[in-house]
Amino acid sequence: MTLDGFGQLHAILDGRIPAAPIADTLGFVGFEVPERGTAIFELDPELRHYNPIGSVHGGVFATLLDSACGCAVHSTLGVGEGYTSLDLTVKFLKAVTVDSGRLRAVGTVLQRGRRTALAEAKLYDGHGKLVAYASSSCMIFS
Repeated sequence: MTLDGFGQLHAILDGRIPAAPIADTLGFVGFEVPERGTAIFELDPELRHYNPIGSVHGGVFATLLDSACGCAVHSTLGVGEGYTSLDLTVKFLKAVTVDSGRLRAVGTVLQRGRRTALAEAKLYDGHGKLVAYASSSCMIFS
């Protein structure tokens, strides 16, 4: 590909290349890359996202947070660079239900080196309350 990471993500936003299938699987309703090092994902909680105890499954939280961290890092890649997640640490702070409103995961790169990047993401409910937090290390490769 001749595009850098920021260009690739904007090509997805413009519909020139397809989005990742997970976006359809979970029902992401929003995706933004306002600047290099930042990515935002949104999802409206639905009953299909619930776990057996009656709230949104932690895996949905983790997927939103992982997507925000990963795409924040992706937006910093040069032409010919790739990345992969090395870890993801998630802290669940509050239960989410269909009444919580649209979820918004905001990912930010904290440090970008030649071989690794550190990113964080915060997940907010529709009322602006922080419901989960994640940090992720990513490996950068050519």
